[in-house]
Amino acid sequence: MEPYKETVDAVVSEYDASLDDGLTERKVEEKIKNNGKNKFDEASKESLAKKFFHSLTDFTTIILLVAAVISLYTAIATDHGDYFESFLIIAIVVINSVLAIVQEGNAEKALSALQDMNKQTATVIRNGKQEEIDAEDLVPGDTLLLESGSMITADARIAEASQLRVEESALTGESEPVMKDPEYQGEEDDSLGDRLNMLYKGSTVVNGRGKAIVTATGMKTEMGKIAGLLNSDETQKTPLQKRLNQLGKRISLIALAAAAFVFFIGQMQGEPMLDMFITAISLAVAAVPETLTVIVTLTLAFGVQKMAQKNAIIRRLPAVETLGSANVICSDKTGTLTQNKMRVRRVWTHGDSVVDTEEGMTDEAMEVLSIAALCTDVIVENDDNELEIKGNPTEAAIVRAVEENYHTKAELEEKYPRIGEIPFDSDRKMMTTVHKRGKKFISITKGAFDVLYPKFHYGDVDQAAIVNDRFGKKALRVIAVGYAIHEEEPKEITSEALEKNLRLMGLIGMIDPPRPESKAAIARAKKAGIKTVMITGDHVVTAGAIAKELGIMKSRKEAISGAQLQKMTDEELDDRVKDLSVYARVTPEDKIRIVKSWQRSGAVVAMTGDGVNDAPALKASDVGCAMGITGTDVAKGAADMVLTDDNFATIVDAVARGRSVYQGIRKAINFLLSCNISEIFIVVIAMLLGWGAPFTAVQLLFVNVVADGLPGFALGREPAEAGIMDEKPIPRDEGIFARGLWKKIGLNAAVFTVVTLIGFYIGAFVEHISYFTPPSLEVGQTVAFLVLAYSSILHVFNVRSSKSIFKVDLATNKSLAQMAWLAIGITTAIALIPQTQELFYLVPISMNHWIIAILLSLVPIIVTELIKFHKAPEVDPENI
Repeated sequence: MEPYKETVDAVVSEYDASLDDGLTERKVEEKIKNNGKNKFDEASKESLAKKFFHSLTDFTTIILLVAAVISLYTAIATDHGDYFESFLIIAIVVINSVLAIVQEGNAEKALSALQDMNKQTATVIRNGKQEEIDAEDLVPGDTLLLESGSMITADARIAEASQLRVEESALTGESEPVMKDPEYQGEEDDSLGDRLNMLYKGSTVVNGRGKAIVTATGMKTEMGKIAGLLNSDETQKTPLQKRLNQLGKRISLIALAAAAFVFFIGQMQGEPMLDMFITAISLAVAAVPETLTVIVTLTLAFGVQKMAQKNAIIRRLPAVETLGSANVICSDKTGTLTQNKMRVRRVWTHGDSVVDTEEGMTDEAMEVLSIAALCTDVIVENDDNELEIKGNPTEAAIVRAVEENYHTKAELEEKYPRIGEIPFDSDRKMMTTVHKRGKKFISITKGAFDVLYPKFHYGDVDQAAIVNDRFGKKALRVIAVGYAIHEEEPKEITSEALEKNLRLMGLIGMIDPPRPESKAAIARAKKAGIKTVMITGDHVVTAGAIAKELGIMKSRKEAISGAQLQKMTDEELDDRVKDLSVYARVTPEDKIRIVKSWQRSGAVVAMTGDGVNDAPALKASDVGCAMGITGTDVAKGAADMVLTDDNFATIVDAVARGRSVYQGIRKAINFLLSCNISEIFIVVIAMLLGWGAPFTAVQLLFVNVVADGLPGFALGREPAEAGIMDEKPIPRDEGIFARGLWKKIGLNAAVFTVVTLIGFYIGAFVEHISYFTPPSLEVGQTVAFLVLAYSSILHVFNVRSSKSIFKVDLATNKSLAQMAWLAIGITTAIALIPQTQELFYLVPISMNHWIIAILLSLVPIIVTELIKFHKAPEVDPENI
């Protein structure tokens, strides 16, 4: 049965309902048993164990685990009993996984708190009594009682209605409330917005009252059907995940090739096979940047903390970086770019007398608005000097304009008391009220100008027609106001008696205005190379006017309707998608098509929205951004990020933070791989020259975890460099080493290789450096260890900025300096304390060796400073 096609009696019979007495408790229990609770199916939550094991499937993590197993096997095979290396790698993996799980858990808790604030109730008739119940307990057949302000919490067939108007923008995207009619019987092709006898979950009653029979709950509601669409799109890997996976594969291939090469060279040189196997495995372990995943996770987590301070809750950690790659923002209009509150923008009284309400108000304009305000049914509340107007948005806009400009509706009604009315209905499209005016009476009629035009016999009607067209082209909703004076109280309060021979008083033009911050945010995004696309269920003219005002589009050719879109094939859409900026009157399926078309063009798409109709596109996009205040639970559940202030500008701030995070990750990769790649070169070259192995596996692991890891952890807190939002977005297919990063890493690795080999050679082969410390392989390894560790630690100051290290204030990232000093202190202690010397296969060295190691460690800084001739950008607080 499709309730919108049936009569009220048929629906009552089908659902075993009663308009007067409602359902009995027994029937309710039976229906809950058969239909379930009135809530959406929730995705089964992963257990902590499942989340943990899922986090281990990352390619880089797999490499680390393999390295741990090999290290453990090597320790057992050599009967050395040194399990320190393998346990340390496993600890790194566990820490990384725990960090990711904790962060996502915190985001889910924040979202749960938001949802608890929005718990809904419903007023029903049960057992012959009126009750307020938890909306989850609604069942088909319940009798809903509705009044102005009621949230509609299930789909229902209207049985009785009095001036019932419902705002359905969350479901249909149409911002104007719909007048409902219980007598309407639908036809086969009626869209949701045309079913005047139905109420749908997620809508709000803005005027009037009524009764309705619940026809669907939970996943069977229209909102539930849209929620079901979310399951059809699998979560895509983010650009960062793809890049890090690619990086992990490259590193593993390089490591395996180098290990095989070293093993082969050793065999050719007649070295013992087991020793060569251990050396090769040590090199493979060293080549993997063990702390990269931890540093990336900490960098993302710090970005999440910063974004939370700017009203953005991140639900999935990689979304931070993905935002930095975004080059298209697809945004809903109503409530996202606009305020979802109609406002009076223009008032016309006669001739060319058009008043812009933002520039000031004239007495004539106030008179038009005051008379129109009398012909409204809104309720005005003023608590703690905060004005709240409940009712039809169009009428609320008129009354708000009056209340904010001297008069109040209460004063007007006291001066001109209402004695009769002809309510608005969808056939007449006008409303009339009758008021006492001194000894005379006045009837006031307001409605659409096109409908009232034949009824105006007095006033500047021809000029009004011209002004009406002008207002329409600016996407203003136009309300005409007319009146008639009566010497005696009208005996017949009917349309035939009162709505004729009217005097035109004026026209009121109103619009749902843009959010004040939206225009600046769109301009900032445009400067950053990010295109803003408006996707809305509203009309093309209205959407186009708002888009022009916000700077989203320049030409009418950039706008398209849903009907035109549906006639286009995917190939045709792909050809035009970059030229289109506004999509109007679209369906949820259309929104997904638009997002996927942009993705096929290579774009990284962020989608903002608050309604149920936005949810599938939020899920399909690379980063879904839901509104926290006005957003529905479905939208929040589908999103990667929730904006707690419902501010479009917040997403642009989030993009800046995302770019900063990506910049930080590139710095971390530069910092870590410079050392890791040099380790491969150092070992390979030393073996080719027949010098022996310059490091043991545990020495290399120490450098990777402590010398690289500790300063690397603080890199994520580095402020963004100036101009980060002046650059073009990062292309989806751009490698992580693009824009010269490979060259920087290669140069740094080369310098590290040279200075470390020099240190190793001096310690292993050069006589007369110290009478008390003769050259040996162990002395060479100790000097090489110190040179590589110190130079790696100091290298963090090179990569933190493109400016000279002497021009960067250490106070902008105090933790970086603290971590660097800590790493230097630990490294020095390891080389001096006898117990740790033995653990890491180090030996005591002379003061001359220490001086040589320190001087060689400073060489990379000197080389890097020589190539930093250009001035680095200043830190921009706007991008931090």
